Amino acid sequence: MQFVLVTGLSGSGKSVAMSVFEDIGFYCIDNMPPQLLLKFAEICKTGKIDRVAIAVDIRAGDMFSEILENTEQLKSAVTDLKVIYFEAGDEVLFKRFKETRRKHPLDGKFAGDLAGAIKYERGKLSSMREIADYCLDTTRFSNGDLRERLIEIFLEHPGDAMQIQVMSFGFKYGSAPEGDLVFDVRCLPNPFYIKELKPLTGLDEPIREFVLGFAQAQGLLERLKDLFDYLMPLYMREGKSRLVIAFGCTGGKHRSVVFAEETAKHLEANGYHVNKTHRDIKVKTI
Repeated sequence: MQFVLVTGLSGSGKSVAMSVFEDIGFYCIDNMPPQLLLKFAEICKTGKIDRVAIAVDIRAGDMFSEILENTEQLKSAVTDLKVIYFEAGDEVLFKRFKETRRKHPLDGKFAGDLAGAIKYERGKLSSMREIADYCLDTTRFSNGDLRERLIEIFLEHPGDAMQIQVMSFGFKYGSAPEGDLVFDVRCLPNPFYIKELKPLTGLDEPIREFVLGFAQAQGLLERLKDLFDYLMPLYMREGKSRLVIAFGCTGGKHRSVVFAEETAKHLEANGYHVNKTHRDIKVKTI
């Protein structure tokens, strides 16, 4: 079981980190009482949950005083436990609390004295910082920077951070509203009008050879590959966890299927996690 314990200063990026962990397939719990860590680890083993991220911090109040002891107990029960500690400079923390207009968890204890609350929190968390496997200072991090760093650390294959669905469809049966990127390939020669090709689909080699046998199809495909090579890292950095690329032709059986298949093949070869769907491929051709 891969178990990540997320802790650190309020305002240092833990909430963003938990969103990233959820996007990359971790079972996430925020603000768990430290005393429940060991019990929850046992539940995970029974329930076969193999990737867990839990945030534990000063919000636990008096219960947080036992965090170090609870973490040591957890280490004895979980072979792959990683503690990740987040921090940032005081000025940046002041700015973040001001921008979000949120109160520090210790606001009541320090009667609104943010500087005092941050100083106290640093002291209370110093023991966790010392035992952390990773200590990330997010002072100069954007959300995209933080996401990229966590993916780099916790994903064996960074391309898995974004789920890409490549689909084909036929415009005659409606557009693809779920598509983030929609391409119309009706500009290419149509095998529908060739008697022996009409019953086949883009999954059949004769259709693939026909569609890609034209220079304009080859030119379009190469330009699309270049576009995807440029766009995918940008989408991942921006934090997009799911992307739908849709190709449409008239009936959704021939040209769009070929381009969806070629695109999926290209993206998979570049290490991305891809699912393919052909929405209208089984619709009876009239």
